Amino acid sequence: MNVTLAVKQYISKMIENSGPGMKVLLMDKETTSIVSMVYTQSEILQKEVYLFERIDSQNRENMKHLKAICFLRPTKENVENLIQELRRPKYSVYFIYFSNVISKSEIKALAEADEQEVVAEVQEFYGDFIAVNPHLFSLNLSGVAKGRSWEPTLLPRTTQGLTSVLLALRKCPMIRYQLSSDMAKRLGESVKQIITKEYELFDFRKTEVPPLLLILDRSDDAITPLLNQWTYQAMVHELLGLNNNRIDLSRVPGISKDLKEVVLSAENDEFYANNLYLNFGEIGTNIKNLMEDFQKKKPKEQQKLESISDMKAFVDNYPQFKKMSGTVSKHVTVVGELSRLVSERHLMEVSEVEQELACQNDHSSASQNVRRLLQNPRVSELDAVRLVMLYALRYERHSSSILPGLMEELNRKGVSERHRRMVTSMVEYGGKRVRGSDLINPQDAVAITKQFFKGLKGVENVYTQHAPLLQETLDQLIKGRLKDSQFPYLGPSSLRDRPQDIIVFVIGGATYEEALAIYNLNRSMPGVRIVLGGTTIHNTKSFLEEVTLTAGAGQAERVQRAGGHPNRR
Repeated sequence: MNVTLAVKQYISKMIENSGPGMKVLLMDKETTSIVSMVYTQSEILQKEVYLFERIDSQNRENMKHLKAICFLRPTKENVENLIQELRRPKYSVYFIYFSNVISKSEIKALAEADEQEVVAEVQEFYGDFIAVNPHLFSLNLSGVAKGRSWEPTLLPRTTQGLTSVLLALRKCPMIRYQLSSDMAKRLGESVKQIITKEYELFDFRKTEVPPLLLILDRSDDAITPLLNQWTYQAMVHELLGLNNNRIDLSRVPGISKDLKEVVLSAENDEFYANNLYLNFGEIGTNIKNLMEDFQKKKPKEQQKLESISDMKAFVDNYPQFKKMSGTVSKHVTVVGELSRLVSERHLMEVSEVEQELACQNDHSSASQNVRRLLQNPRVSELDAVRLVMLYALRYERHSSSILPGLMEELNRKGVSERHRRMVTSMVEYGGKRVRGSDLINPQDAVAITKQFFKGLKGVENVYTQHAPLLQETLDQLIKGRLKDSQFPYLGPSSLRDRPQDIIVFVIGGATYEEALAIYNLNRSMPGVRIVLGGTTIHNTKSFLEEVTLTAGAGQAERVQRAGGHPNRR
């Protein structure tokens, strides 16, 4: 179960099918991202693909010496563009691949447009999703909910994405969904409908234990996307933002021109692949070792590398070093920027209090610590708001809640009204009233004993105490203890054996912390293979946008039903 490999194989197959000779790869906006996540341009160039074009680009030249490989989503717009293309073909021959199921009527329309008979083949290759890591995929969709219901256009798109993952991995699963979420049930039914309708496509060799698709809703755990992260991939996304493996570093003070945008891809960057899941301290040590290895080859200019800034100075002073190790200069820059942000925003102190809010149950200590940080002028607006949100979710119904006081502190700190309103939106989105599972552990004797033993064994460190709810859910699922009353099966049958192949999908977005949990589960549970997907992969900023969109759309809907007007501000 490797989503990266599945997409790679589809693309290799397309290029192979077109035979020898020079080729152009014709894509749309989404398939461009799908391809770029698994192949670099230079890798594709080696396969005789010399040109990359967008189907919607108006000013493409006639190049009859090239074969065209078209990889497109089966949208009305793409089919229309393709019809226009085939009426006046710019290339000698066309190999057409749709990333999902295409209707017979659209195939007929394409055939009618192909008067010059330039189409060699039309196939469906189910790479309709973004493969982020081998066990992690995304659909790059935000704002999927209107209150507690689907944004109408995004349910079909999510269904397409999810069924294409199932087809790419060759799985026809049983489906379980989170009962507290109507959206999870709707998506489950929608996927089931496609499986029934396209039963021939899903006719895979039966395995002893059928695969399982588990559909969850982000609102069941709004705490995980609010926490600062300390492992490399998660931290880069949280502090710098990873967008289809790209990081925008243009705002970094004194950045050189060639590093304004860098690509971090585990597929072709060995250092990144090896450090993806290591914590910040270990990465610093590994970069230092990498650079010291290089220095050993240059004994004359020996110099000590004590700090990140020493390393940056070293890289800047050696143009030939830069050439030899573009990788190293890239990672030194990225880690240097992470390091700057951690100290500038006091993230170690902030993170310690976040972890206390997420994992401990000491209200008076948490209240004092949150208050203390809100009064610290170095704590950013975003960090102040996330602390108050975590407090609001954690102690929502506490008899001595100080939430009104904390909201006043935010006001005094000069936090914008938009951000302050988000605190209420967050509780509406992921508060106790909405959650189906117990996100905040009840402090019974067993839980207290568990915590005590956890404390004795010692957590890896104070910044990574938190385990996402998903980890507990999957643990229960694998042990056969996940309650049918909370996560029912769709349809009459249920799984009697321990599941082996599990695809988990989170409506409203997954996180890199959850991806790390899945990576560890895959390593520690022989015989169990898990793939995680989400409508998107969140960091705190994108999650707050998602919650704001959801809350805003939900409010408008409620007002509409009541026949009034939403507040105009």
